[in-house]
Amino acid sequence: MPEYLPGNRLTLLCNGEQYFPALAAAIDAAVDEIFLETYIFADDQTGSLIADALARAAVRGVSTRLLIDGFGAKAFPSRFRANLAEAGVRILVFRPQVSPWPPWRQRTRLRRMHRKLASIDGTVAFVGGINIIDDYHTPGHTPPRYDYAVRIEGPLVAAVRAEASRLWSQVSWATLGRRWPGWHALHRGGGRQGPGAPAALPEGQRAALVVRDNLRHRRDIELAYLERIDAAREDIIIACAYFFPGRRFRLALARAARRGVRVNLLLQGKVEYALLHYASRALYGRLLGAGVRIHEYHRSFLHAKVAVFDHDAACVGSSNIDPMSLLLAREANVFIEDRRFASELRRSLQQAMREGARRVPLRTWRRLPVLRRLAIWAGYRLARLLMALYGYGREH
Repeated sequence: MPEYLPGNRLTLLCNGEQYFPALAAAIDAAVDEIFLETYIFADDQTGSLIADALARAAVRGVSTRLLIDGFGAKAFPSRFRANLAEAGVRILVFRPQVSPWPPWRQRTRLRRMHRKLASIDGTVAFVGGINIIDDYHTPGHTPPRYDYAVRIEGPLVAAVRAEASRLWSQVSWATLGRRWPGWHALHRGGGRQGPGAPAALPEGQRAALVVRDNLRHRRDIELAYLERIDAAREDIIIACAYFFPGRRFRLALARAARRGVRVNLLLQGKVEYALLHYASRALYGRLLGAGVRIHEYHRSFLHAKVAVFDHDAACVGSSNIDPMSLLLAREANVFIEDRRFASELRRSLQQAMREGARRVPLRTWRRLPVLRRLAIWAGYRLARLLMALYGYGREH
């Protein structure tokens, strides 16, 4: 069970329009240290905004560390790298080997760093699903990308900082030649003697940081979801960009719907990855038959990974409900026990379902054209085959 810490101040941030100015402002206010992790760091206006803020921080003496993923940020521009390095920003790449050869190494290369989090001075943190990329640049889709993050103040910041420090230390150790002076101090708890936990705020909110890795926390995010689904008595809303859950997760949703819980799924309506798009739709029939309501989001590109449970619990993070996130990638989610936060996220999701999504009726689903049924069947079988080839079929 996640460790919920009281006394936090949590601010819900919707889309990059709210997230990037808040992140840049926190970086510009930093006086001691910055950790920033992102899967994608794009060569665009938003990438320049954050890169410039990181460089300014390093120039004024802030210990600034940027961790990017070797696959998601494989196009990280050389000009960013040069300018940041010249300013004094330390940059590490998580698993930079992305070549498909030799094929027997692919299982480890699929283990990506998919987290999007930041810790600034040990006093402010951010966790969510938003990459460093201009969310108004969405070729083939109406902007902006639909996504969320949460700004954190209070005791939970120490947990975010500890996770960022731990992963930085591990990647720094793995890259060997890129180890820098002070690595041992950071590994023990922080370069410059890491800050202590911030004091609890009066009337603060209870929240827990839940991470997924391939060692001690392999199923923590999935189990936290299942715990909340099984405890729900009235209402569940889950918004997920890439939805291909395992049998245990599907059965939990079906059980909740059958005991009278209103279960609403807000899923990607547009085709981004054809295989996953069609494979995930093979799951619709049984979920709809159990009473789960499925809404496909068409207004723009859905990238959210959030949930609301009853009227007093919520989740915001980077983890999709699919094999990549639940079985392979490093992820970070915040689970929140607070009525006001849950209500705010609920209203936002309900608006998205009402104004940007179309509900999938069971009757319509059962009357799909033959060719689309064939594409769904083929996508599902191919996805299952790939999972088995990489050794994850039994676990999922």
